[in-house]
Amino acid sequence: MAENTARLGPRPPLIASKPGRKKEPRLLAVINQSGCTGCEACIIFCPVDCIEIVPGMGIAQFQQVVEVDIERCIGCALCAKNCPWDTIPMLSYEEGISQAPGLTLKSVCNQKTREDLTPETTPPSSQTA
Repeated sequence: MAENTARLGPRPPLIASKPGRKKEPRLLAVINQSGCTGCEACIIFCPVDCIEIVPGMGIAQFQQVVEVDIERCIGCALCAKNCPWDTIPMLSYEEGISQAPGLTLKSVCNQKTREDLTPETTPPSSQTA
């Protein structure tokens, strides 16, 4: 299993107590929080309960976004298929781990966010001119 380099530190106790997956998935769901509205449609369809609500984002309509705990995602793609805003790309496992910090604005799973990236490691698509 590839090492999760997107993890900032240990998972919080309530999230860590949820069961892990048995094997590394071929694909990984990563939520682009810049386009997430907090509608929670993805949470309803997730069969392993790996999508967490991230409150307090300051988005006027919903005041929250969601985040995939990449250590529990099984790559089923149900969240991506049912996201009304198309903000959940399904990436290869290694690509998902490397791109997750660039797409995450705030984390409750103790994963890296955009603020943790240095300008040299920020993916080109999320750099501004």
